[in-house]
Amino acid sequence: MDLPKGQPQPVSRKWRLTGWLLAAVWLFFLNVPLGAALDQAEPWRKWLGIGSLVAFGVAYVLLFEWARAHRQAGRPIPRGRAAVSLLGLLALGLVGIPGTGADWMTTLVFVATAAVFLLPAVWALVVVVLAALTPLVAGYLVPGWSGVSGVFFAVLLASFAMFGVAALAQRNGELRAAQQEISRLAVAEERARTARDLHDILGHSLTVVAIKAELAGRLVEVDPSRAATEIAEVEQLARSALADVRRTVGAYRGVRLAEEVAGARSALIAAGIAADLPADLPELPAERDQLFGWAVREGVTNVVRHSGARQCTIRVSADAVEISDDGRGPTSEAAATGHGLVGLRERAQRLDATVSVGRRPHGHGFVLRVGLPAGAR
Repeated sequence: MDLPKGQPQPVSRKWRLTGWLLAAVWLFFLNVPLGAALDQAEPWRKWLGIGSLVAFGVAYVLLFEWARAHRQAGRPIPRGRAAVSLLGLLALGLVGIPGTGADWMTTLVFVATAAVFLLPAVWALVVVVLAALTPLVAGYLVPGWSGVSGVFFAVLLASFAMFGVAALAQRNGELRAAQQEISRLAVAEERARTARDLHDILGHSLTVVAIKAELAGRLVEVDPSRAATEIAEVEQLARSALADVRRTVGAYRGVRLAEEVAGARSALIAAGIAADLPADLPELPAERDQLFGWAVREGVTNVVRHSGARQCTIRVSADAVEISDDGRGPTSEAAATGHGLVGLRERAQRLDATVSVGRRPHGHGFVLRVGLPAGAR
């Protein structure tokens, strides 16, 4: 089944290992043809059957991982290579017939499930139907092969299960793409608003500054007194514009703890992370409220981006805020030098507060804490 294209997503070592295991666990069902090969009296039949099954299993796992890597990177799977790969799997199963006998058709289960993951839905369905019908037809045409009709049901069940997995992967891919688009649009909207506000603030002031500066330049020799007046007005206009810019930027930077906690809830839920947040917040001085708001924003951003956590907890008191999770957290280097944490430490220093980042003392997880000295007002 085709998945939506998107930006490459970083994959943790744990999830990469999980992908390998999901492919490898199916190899258990090769025990049926493997048992048939081991029962062969003639050595060449035995080793042909064993060798073909080992090659089949390795090829299946590598094919699954190749397809997973393409999906994760947002690259489409080349249909030609996918078709050749499926034919290669089928050929490995057929080669082992002298050793595995009728039980070679167990490999059709793997061919069908691989087709579901590799091919568009229509073509995958064609492969599944052919794989399911092969045991029934072979049972009538080949003497001694009538006992493998159960493969028909195995092919259907495994394929339908893989269709479900592929559909879930597609929905997750679409959700990931939608989240990226929402983030991109939010950034674009913020940039547009910033540009609009700065234009409104500076457009008129800078126009007047340019006109008066030009006038002062013409008057400097003709009427020095008036030129000095114009220059003084240019200076006043420039200072006024600078103050307006500072007020605007200050409004952008304004952060309130209650708003950040509410935003944290939405961000964590959207990321599939359970949120354990305070129901009530203490009344805090404005500067401390803003500092704790920045701490919540930075902590939750790191949880969503880097932690791989399943739960995030935020605790707020009159003199401290703590954001913890049960994930792996960022690397130690990132934790120490990240721009967000550097900015948070700078803000904390203005209030004599401390910022600590590290592993949770008990169990897995990461914790960010911003605290003020005892007795701070």
